[in-house]
Parts: sequence; C-alpha cells; structure tokens
Amino acid sequence: MSAAAPAPLLRRRLLRAGPAAALALLATGCGFQLRGAAGLPFERVALEGFGERGTALALTLKRDIEADGRSRVVDSPREAQVVIDALLAQRERVVAAQTAAGQVREFTLRSRLAFRLRTPDGRLLAPDAELVQVRDMSFNESNALAKEQEEALLYRAMEDDLSAQVLRRLAVLRLPAPPATAAR
Repeated sequence: MSAAAPAPLLRRRLLRAGPAAALALLATGCGFQLRGAAGLPFERVALEGFGERGTALALTLKRDIEADGRSRVVDSPREAQVVIDALLAQRERVVAAQTAAGQVREFTLRSRLAFRLRTPDGRLLAPDAELVQVRDMSFNESNALAKEQEEALLYRAMEDDLSAQVLRRLAVLRLPAPPATAAR
C-alpha cells in the first residue's frame, strides 16, 4: 500500500484549503489585524470600592490595566490620575429552570459592575455606568463538582469581559484641564 494519498483525495484537500488560505492572504493584505490591548492615556489608576484588593474583579482589572506596561494601579487615590469607584460589584445565581419534582436544571449567572470614573479631586470623567454579563448554565446533581468548576470558569470569563469593557471606556477618556488658578 502506498504512503502517498490518492490524487482525488489530495485534490479535495487542496480545494478545501485553497479558499481559506486566499482569505487569510486578503485579510492581511488589506491591513486587518486583531485588536490588541487598548493603550491607556493614564499612567496611574486607583481602584476604590472593590472591598478588599483580593476580589477576583479587582485582580482582573489590575492585571488588564498593567498589561500594556505603561499604566499601573496605585494604592492611594491621591497618587492616581484616574480613580475607578466601584459602586456595586456582585455575582448573582438565579434558578432559571426546574423539573416538575422541583430539582434545579438550569441557573442564570450574572456578574454586575456599577462604577464611576473620576479624578482624585472628585471631578467626574464619565457618567456612572452599569455593566452586566449574563450566562446560562445547565445543572445536574450527579455532576455537582464539575458544575461548580464550570460556574467558576463562567464567572471568570464574565469578569474578563467586564474588565475589557471598563478598559475600553478608560482608553477613550481624556483628563480635563486642571482648574485655573487665580493670578495675584
């Protein structure tokens, strides 16, 4: 038996791969590229109202803010150029479907973040905003441990999405001019 593929099979593979390769060449030729991390116009950002600094959402925001290497999260709002005030940061799990016997079959998971972007002296940079991510998750008592891990992964994905949305809002902000001081 020959190791080489028969000619019709090889031709079929080339016909399938050809259009995909042509599309990839066209996309790169027109200047298309995936969106990278948004460069923030600020060097120092403070996170306030997230409770303890170890919350998952606060850690995700810190990681994403510092990802470009130009910006960093500072501890004191007085040191920051921009302050992200978390007005509400919570996770919710609601029963979405039950069997006739009352057994849970599906949950709706929500991760909610209401926040304000301001300067250290209290001037608002953008109106208050609320972001919500929702995911549905099936549930089966016999796979409870696996479903617990799936829930943790879904919450992590939602918090990554929330963080990306906050960073996109930060990326378009510009600091207002400092207040004019009266000349003497």
